[in-house]
Amino acid sequence: MFFQKPLLSWYDVNKRTLPFRDISNPYYTWLSEIMLQQTQVNTVIPYFKKWIRAFPSLIDVAIASQHDVLKQWEGLGYYSRCRNFHKASQIVMEKYHGKIPSDYEQFLALPGVGTYTAGAVLSIAFNQAIPAIDGNIRRIASRFLGRKKMSPNAHKRIVNFLQNEIHSKRPGDFNQALMDLGSIICTAKNPECDKCPIQINCKAFKFGSPEAYPEKIKKKKSPHYQVAAGLIWKGEKFLIQQRAENGLLGGLWEFPGGKVEIGETLEEALKRELMEECKLSPKIHRKAGTVKHVFTHFSIEMNLFHCSVDQGQPKTDLPFQWILPKETDQFPFPTANHKLFKLLEQDGWTI
Repeated sequence: MFFQKPLLSWYDVNKRTLPFRDISNPYYTWLSEIMLQQTQVNTVIPYFKKWIRAFPSLIDVAIASQHDVLKQWEGLGYYSRCRNFHKASQIVMEKYHGKIPSDYEQFLALPGVGTYTAGAVLSIAFNQAIPAIDGNIRRIASRFLGRKKMSPNAHKRIVNFLQNEIHSKRPGDFNQALMDLGSIICTAKNPECDKCPIQINCKAFKFGSPEAYPEKIKKKKSPHYQVAAGLIWKGEKFLIQQRAENGLLGGLWEFPGGKVEIGETLEEALKRELMEECKLSPKIHRKAGTVKHVFTHFSIEMNLFHCSVDQGQPKTDLPFQWILPKETDQFPFPTANHKLFKLLEQDGWTI
């Protein structure tokens, strides 16, 4: 074994204190790992605490509506994680009588569970010697083994190495130690090798170029889109509609609208989108405001317009509601919409 002992000794002294750690509760462990996917720990902690207050046990998640779980997840992003966790909790209740399966294949088959999540949960919650390999841990192993290119062969080498290296009696601590090491010391930029408990056998440290491991993949430039949306008033209420469950931000509510096509003005795009989406042709009064928002693979500039309609209902396959401004907190909305709400609060929510 190359670094079991020094790694775990370091972890015992330096491990992070987290609300989902050192608690014998597989539900907490599973939830935290889902929330931590592509999200920083400091961002997750308040959401985790809020979620646990709303849903103290897995059965509370299973019996809740999708509306309620999305509302608790609101602002955390990557909403498919929430929808999958909700579905998986219902499967656990129906198929496994409320007991989270400790069998690897059974757990892996649940919606939203991949090999990393399965390894993390089963090692931490059920003490099974299964590596949990995410980007941080892959980076540590790449540097330790001196594997610069992340080819399929290199990945296989890393998997085999960690399978042989993982501590049989403390597999959860071993995986969490690597997680902490990657977050605190063996970071992507400016790693603190002088503080690393496993540097003595690390090839990247020996070669003097740890930041060169693994080789970085050049990212493509993210596209940017103009979006036109309508704040459509009918009396004192305005229209919101729910996004399709199987798409981006699925299940969340929003102002109707869409992307501006080449050659269109914002107003032209809004009229076209409202007719295509809702079969509505409201009167456009004025611009309410503009916000920018960055997603993982693209960014948008959302332009909101005050509109009005005297009568008629939207003709759409998507659920819709007419709500008062004070009722926005009853629905889960994307972050970009919340930015617009702040503008509207300053403007007084008036046409």
